[in-house]
Amino acid sequence: MQSVTPQQIRSSFVNASRSEAAKLNLPQHFDSMDWDSLDFLGWRDPKMPLRGYLVVPGPKGLTGVLLRAPEGGARKNRSVLCELCRDVFSKEDVLLWVARRAGQSGRNGNTVGTLICADFLCSGNVRKEPPANEINPDPAAVVVRQIQGLQDRTAQFLGRVQLK
Repeated sequence: MQSVTPQQIRSSFVNASRSEAAKLNLPQHFDSMDWDSLDFLGWRDPKMPLRGYLVVPGPKGLTGVLLRAPEGGARKNRSVLCELCRDVFSKEDVLLWVARRAGQSGRNGNTVGTLICADFLCSGNVRKEPPANEINPDPAAVVVRQIQGLQDRTAQFLGRVQLK
């Protein structure tokens, strides 16, 4: 992902009002982010921990989505898999993040949701090289497939948010 400015982020949201986008709090270490290792920019609002943001680069520019997490957090009695990175080894909490749909549909109260790592660490999860074995003799090729899968599944989620 290429570096972006706060203004580019704020103007990218498809399911947030202008005032919601203007009030968003950027990630803590925004000025020192390693943009080359990100497939998307995702973060929880430090002042409103039930609110999250997902900003994804695409062929038509950035697409931002405002997300909401459940009140109680993750259920502790079972493990769930993040739908974006699908990392089976991660010990990260996974939450059902819900987004209002874009346009009139969202203003009518329609939402979509998906399971995403609670702190949006998916880009790092897919870049972990697995050990070489008979099934996957080339760990670097596995990482390339995992990155592509993350990008594809993220684009599919954005497509569901943008359906009119």
